[in-house]
Amino acid sequence: MPETALSPRFTVSIDGVDLGMWTKCEGLAVEYEVFEYQEGGFNDYVHRLPGRRKYPNIKLTRPLDKDSQTVVRWVSKMVTKVERKHAEITVLDANGEVVCRWNLTDVCPVKWTGPTLDAGGNQVANETLELSHNGFLDAG
Repeated sequence: MPETALSPRFTVSIDGVDLGMWTKCEGLAVEYEVFEYQEGGFNDYVHRLPGRRKYPNIKLTRPLDKDSQTVVRWVSKMVTKVERKHAEITVLDANGEVVCRWNLTDVCPVKWTGPTLDAGGNQVANETLELSHNGFLDAG
C-alpha cells in the first residue's frame, strides 16, 4: 500500500531556491467560470460551457526559522524589480520521499507578514507569505 502524504511535511522552492518546510498552505485550488448558453427552440435545456480558469493566491504559514531570511531577501528584491518566478510545492511522505508536486507559474509575492513579537506572551513566532500565480495546470 502506498505511503499516505502527511500534510505538515511539505517544502516550497522558488526557481530552485529552497524556502524550507512550511506548516500550512491555503489556496491550492482552481475554479472554472461556467457560461450558460440557451439554445433557441430548446426551452428545457441550457448548455453549460467551461470558461476561464481562476487561481486564488497561495498563503503559506510557518514558525520563523533559518530559512525565513531567504524569504525576506526574495520579497525585498521585488521592491526594485518585479520578476515572476517558477515555484514548486512538494508534499513528502514520512520517509521524505516525494508524494506529490505542484509547479506554479509566474509566481510573485503579494504579501509577507512577520510575527507578532510580545515578550510577555508564549505564542509561536509565525511568518506568512502570500503568493499570486498564473496556475499549476498544464494547458498542453
